[in-house]
Amino acid sequence: MGGGIAGLTAAYDLAAGGHDVVLLEAADRVGGKLRREDVAGVSVDVGAEAMLNRRPEGVDLARSLGLAVEHPTVASSRIWTRGALRPLPRSLMGVPLDLDQLVASGVLSDEGVDRVRLEPTLPPEVIDGDVSVGDLVSRRFGDEVTDRLVEPLLGGVYAGRSREISARAAVPQLVVLAERGSVLEQAAAIPTTYDLPVFAGLPGGMAGLPEALAGAGTFRVRTGVTVRELVRVADGFRVTLGPTTHPEALDVDAVVLATPAAPTGRLLTDLAPVAAAELAAIESASMAVVTLAFRVSDVPDLAATTSSGFLVPPVDGRRIKASTFSFAKWGWVREAGRGALDREDVLHLRTSLGRHREATALQAADEELVAASLADLALAVGLAARPVDTHVQRWGGGLPQYAVGHLDRVARIRAALDAVPGLVVCGATYDGVGVPAVIGSAHRAAGELAAPGTMEP
Repeated sequence: MGGGIAGLTAAYDLAAGGHDVVLLEAADRVGGKLRREDVAGVSVDVGAEAMLNRRPEGVDLARSLGLAVEHPTVASSRIWTRGALRPLPRSLMGVPLDLDQLVASGVLSDEGVDRVRLEPTLPPEVIDGDVSVGDLVSRRFGDEVTDRLVEPLLGGVYAGRSREISARAAVPQLVVLAERGSVLEQAAAIPTTYDLPVFAGLPGGMAGLPEALAGAGTFRVRTGVTVRELVRVADGFRVTLGPTTHPEALDVDAVVLATPAAPTGRLLTDLAPVAAAELAAIESASMAVVTLAFRVSDVPDLAATTSSGFLVPPVDGRRIKASTFSFAKWGWVREAGRGALDREDVLHLRTSLGRHREATALQAADEELVAASLADLALAVGLAARPVDTHVQRWGGGLPQYAVGHLDRVARIRAALDAVPGLVVCGATYDGVGVPAVIGSAHRAAGELAAPGTMEP
């Protein structure tokens, strides 16, 4: 159940193993947060726009489906803080790895830089259990690094707050380094160049990946279907679908729940109450993506930019938390915009708004979110033109929050589900929120379900 990238991948894997699979999705289309919409005549991503390239699951799956993979341009990202757009120094999720770059960037005050210089004098961390990213970074580097570097980067990934997000779940490499000693001193051993680009995308948008999975024709897809109940029966499970006035019963041998934490917990209330309680404790963040299209003739300076966008620390008090200059970051977006509007070239960019526990800020009308985005862009890059088209995509509860102790919580959920053979879970709730991590979670779930003695085709 669940037609996001996790559910689709699990269905694809199980079908490849010879199983008869039906995928159930409540929305009118599959894909979840991999979604694209037409803006000024161009189909662009309005959800996730990229995947990590150095983790193989995403690009491997795309290529296995015959999809082309594209990497971002060499345009650099910046950070809008302390009244200026500044270069983003080399870091590990915001934790500085190059002191000279950090100083030159001007992201920190002189006092903040002085605090960072003390980091090599600190003893190795002794971390009993888990700790939040923000608390660990502040202990070693000071609050300014947390507030102006770590917060905007984690905000982009989780829409969360660094002093609440688990370091072991979100940035495990940082924990390893800090337990050894000075992170700055070890930074020299972390490669500055790699054989592979960091990110990858798909020409035409990341939504091409779920569309290709569903279009493979190896399993059945039913959209617009609400799952109301899941119970154990003699030979497997009974799934109750549809409206309460006309329910439909579907008997199956096994179930993959690739749904967010809250609905998964509700379905497991009777089947696995311990897992259900753990899932109910996982919070989520809501966010919105605002896509803006401009005529190139109206924004000549922006069209010539060498930047792929910028991040915004919450401490600076702006409405947006980031802006991506999609036309500069992705070659396919730039090409798709050529002659797109009455034979005029169009540029697409997007902003994102919303962090954990800021849902009320997103209750504003679409027009207000567009206006807030334009106001911040005017201050950041001097953008004064009016867009020729806009789109607002809201992701209510779209990003699970990996609170301190998240890994232990996931282990307890899976242990509780071991008592329910034929039932597995996967998705962004468990093993990482990025596209490759979610695909990896789905591969794991399908593998567990297809193991000998669990379910035979």
